[in-house]
Amino acid sequence: MALEQSFAQTPLRPLKSAVTESLTTRIVLIAISLLFLALFLVTPLVMVFIQAFAGGWSTYLSSLVEPDAMAAIRLTLTVAVISVPLNIVFGLAAAWAIAKFEFKGKAFLITLIDLPFSVSPVIAGLVYVLLFGGGSVLGPWLKSHGIEILFAVPGIVLATIFVTFPFVARELIPLMQDQGSGDEEAALSLGASGWQTFWYVTLPNVKWALLYGVLLCNARAMGEFGAVSVVSGHIRGLTNTMPLHVEILYNEYNAVGAFAVASLLALLALVTLVLKSFLEFRYGDEMAATAKH
Repeated sequence: MALEQSFAQTPLRPLKSAVTESLTTRIVLIAISLLFLALFLVTPLVMVFIQAFAGGWSTYLSSLVEPDAMAAIRLTLTVAVISVPLNIVFGLAAAWAIAKFEFKGKAFLITLIDLPFSVSPVIAGLVYVLLFGGGSVLGPWLKSHGIEILFAVPGIVLATIFVTFPFVARELIPLMQDQGSGDEEAALSLGASGWQTFWYVTLPNVKWALLYGVLLCNARAMGEFGAVSVVSGHIRGLTNTMPLHVEILYNEYNAVGAFAVASLLALLALVTLVLKSFLEFRYGDEMAATAKH
């Protein structure tokens, strides 16, 4: 009782903030961050659109509907449509294996998944040249059977898959590890099959992380330059993706056309960012609850 009276008589003190920096320091840090973003992110992005419309709206549209530009847009979308679903399959399988099972070589598998983050995309493209080029073991055999890998769509798809396959897996692995395997074990104990457990338990629990990974993977697939540049052969109207087409137009001093196609790439990136922000705003509570679960 005396202890309760002592607490009641003790005046409450305001909790101290965990942030110990002064107001001036915080203002300076925020100002530096905003200045950095303005100089290296916002300003270049704005300049892309300014240069794209420098010749007027009609010139902008004509640059986009020009045959080579349309071919580059179609090829970019085609590569994304092929590579992203394949990365979804790989990402789900790899994350499920790593998070739900114990096996020898797990650490090595995780290292391989992170490999594209540490290897230059140009090196990845050169690897495919060594594998499928005319001087390789596979190259002559593929050519004799009429199979085109390099300087064709399959080579571009392979290079894109290499540089993008970590994104889905890396979004899923931490979440699946935090969730554990309790839900799956409960479903299996109730008689569910492996596929039923995956479709009705595992997949709903990771759907938002999966969607994040898909958005990031798609953005990288459409914007990849280095690896695709090595394996494409730069065949105009056939193997040039949008980033490669931008380079060609700029080297030909067609700045308006180059910035017009670049603005379309930037617009696609902005749409991806808006979708990601919308999902966080609309389903943030549900995503947090899923992560805690």
